[in-house]
Amino acid sequence: MPSLLKRWWRPVLRWTWRLVAALLIVSATLWGALALWYQLPGPAAVVVTVMVGWGLLGLGAVLVTLHVLIARRRIVLVAWLLALTALLTWWQSITPRGDRDWADDVARLPHAVIDGDQVTIDNVRNFDWQTPERYTERWETRTYRLSELTSTDLIVSYWMGPAIAHTLVSFGFDDGRQLVFSVEIRRQRGEAFSAIGGFFKQFEMALIAADEHDIIRTRSNVRDEDVYLYRVALPEDAARALFLAYLDKADDLRDTPAFYNTLTSNCTTLVFDMVKRIIPGLPTDYRLLLSGYLPGYLYDLKALDTSRPLSELKTRGHINSRARAADNGGHAFSGFSDMIRTGVPAPDGHLMGVNAPYRSGS
Repeated sequence: MPSLLKRWWRPVLRWTWRLVAALLIVSATLWGALALWYQLPGPAAVVVTVMVGWGLLGLGAVLVTLHVLIARRRIVLVAWLLALTALLTWWQSITPRGDRDWADDVARLPHAVIDGDQVTIDNVRNFDWQTPERYTERWETRTYRLSELTSTDLIVSYWMGPAIAHTLVSFGFDDGRQLVFSVEIRRQRGEAFSAIGGFFKQFEMALIAADEHDIIRTRSNVRDEDVYLYRVALPEDAARALFLAYLDKADDLRDTPAFYNTLTSNCTTLVFDMVKRIIPGLPTDYRLLLSGYLPGYLYDLKALDTSRPLSELKTRGHINSRARAADNGGHAFSGFSDMIRTGVPAPDGHLMGVNAPYRSGS
């Protein structure tokens, strides 16, 4: 009986190993083909030729692994491994840069000078968008006082289904001004976003500081994305630390460019990395990757107004109609931020525009 089991298990284990090895080779070959497509310089015909050659070599390695191809087995496998080594070496040589011909809206990164309580920020974006392609370019220098930082808001803009959204953080000050920080791809001129390309070093990362009329309005009014605003219960000291962390990150990206990654270094994961250094012990969660569900994560942490159901916060936080009315009513610059917050619950249970102004830490 033991010898019978041994005779039965040996081929099972052998074929299991072959299938696992073949699957790994297929995965590596597909990854390499996409890496070549997105990063190999040169004419498209040359890139495609190299991809086809790499794909055929990978196919040969799979057939050898499955014992479909018997002749020259060692030569095929050694050739594939050498090609993979060369591919990985080339891949590691691709480094982020800060000197490309950037699109206008990501051409400048903010730079802050901190003098005690006062923070002066250069390159605050305040474009006036008529269409996604037509705009009035405007970069400003603004001064804020950390002691006057009174609120922190999360803006979630849906552009590709319920699970995927762009997240932004807006800081409010005593004088009514709002400053928004947004982690974005740093597109080159004429370049378009690609979620798959974001896995393959296609984009550097940008951290933009902007006026709400620019960076929120362009999503709600110009691109017609569904935009939601949530007031966050972040203590004042933590809010100031997060504000400064954004400025530090902007300086880091100016000095040391980094690649954007669709999964690991994006508009949500980067903010979470900053926040967990300020508030240790925050749990990891799938909603940090599926950013469209991030409000539910904050709600479970009691960082939103939990006296109301999340569905009500979402309904009240949908700003699109108010953002359009702000344009139509002539409040585009002076009243935009106030108008989009009308009726949005603050963590203390008050409604913005109805009760007393919200202050973080209250």
